[in-house]
Amino acid sequence: MKLKSEFLKEINSRGFIYQSSDIESLDSLISKKKITAYIGFDITSDSLHIGSLVQLMLLNWLDTYGHKSIALVGGGTTLVGDPSGKDSTRKIISLDQINKNIKKIEKTFNQFINLNKRGSIINNYNWLSELNYIEFLRDVGSKLTLNKMLTYESVKNRLDREQALTFLEFNYMLLQAYDFYYLRKNFDCVLQMGGSDQWGNIINGIDLIKKILNKKAYAITSPLITNTDGSKMGKTAKGAVWLDKEKLSNFDFYQFWRNVSDEKVESFLKLFTKINLDEIKKLSQLKGKETNEAKKILAYEVTKICRGIESAKEAEDMANNLFTIKKTDKRLPSYEINSSFIKNSKFTILDALEKLNLSKSRSDTKRLIKSHGIRINEEIYSSTDLSLNFYANKSEIKISVGKKNIGILKIKK
Repeated sequence: MKLKSEFLKEINSRGFIYQSSDIESLDSLISKKKITAYIGFDITSDSLHIGSLVQLMLLNWLDTYGHKSIALVGGGTTLVGDPSGKDSTRKIISLDQINKNIKKIEKTFNQFINLNKRGSIINNYNWLSELNYIEFLRDVGSKLTLNKMLTYESVKNRLDREQALTFLEFNYMLLQAYDFYYLRKNFDCVLQMGGSDQWGNIINGIDLIKKILNKKAYAITSPLITNTDGSKMGKTAKGAVWLDKEKLSNFDFYQFWRNVSDEKVESFLKLFTKINLDEIKKLSQLKGKETNEAKKILAYEVTKICRGIESAKEAEDMANNLFTIKKTDKRLPSYEINSSFIKNSKFTILDALEKLNLSKSRSDTKRLIKSHGIRINEEIYSSTDLSLNFYANKSEIKISVGKKNIGILKIKK
């Protein structure tokens, strides 16, 4: 694919384009003028996680090349629930909670697009809440066929598994198509981008725009980024990798990227950093232990983009203290307990890992002990009675789960 526009050349060379509609025409348009494009975001939580990071980086590249970017928050569609790529019906949350979530997520968008210049956050509740359902069915429902909707992978997968797909969720496809139509009509938005599981929804919007407005619109989807087990990226054994530092520490966020598998480093550098492609090529040629240097750069750059340079420096400094010069860092997660509770066995290793958020559950902690996955002050913890009595007279101990999850237990006399 030979592209002329700087924006499309950039995102294509970095691996963002999986599917596209009439990309030659879009390329010609972008080569001549600045465009407006949008990506939609569900607002089911008060923070986005790294599963949204591909889309946020696309908005960032739009902004970089001088185009107008719209982050469309689904205040209206989140009330319905998107069935795309889901195995079951989503839990419905209240409008009040959705609005609280939007307010918290705004600061994340500000890390990626300049909201004072070309970027904007728009809530689809503003127009979806005013729709007359009878008119909507007549004007929109009559333009989109169930025959076509049933061919989309997101729907077929649910039906093939004989899992419930409610009429409420089916309406989501109509609503997202209407969003694109509304933004095309009122904001001259010509391009919608999203994950590959959104392809059917986006194409519906393009069809609707053509049938009602008799205008062109375009689609680009990106590949879904998965973990090594094939699940969508965004969660770990400890939970979601949140973009908001209030929900996940800078250190833990940095360490997630520092510990990605070797085969993911090159693609992640392309997708999640702004590093020059020539430099990425050099970094991707590192082998063996040298790959760790590329991972450190990846972790620093992603943390800088998502949370700011000060957060990246803090996380890098903590990692250097812990793993390079072997120095306990006071900024690690900590918990204070009186030594008498330890001596009386009222506070065990199970309690310690729970309070330090180093384990999913007590049964998981027991499994970790059996597999020698827990260390205290660099020594393997193997006590069968789960006590911490041996450490009761120390002022603090470092507890490690694996190589990357570390906390400090402070012991008061």
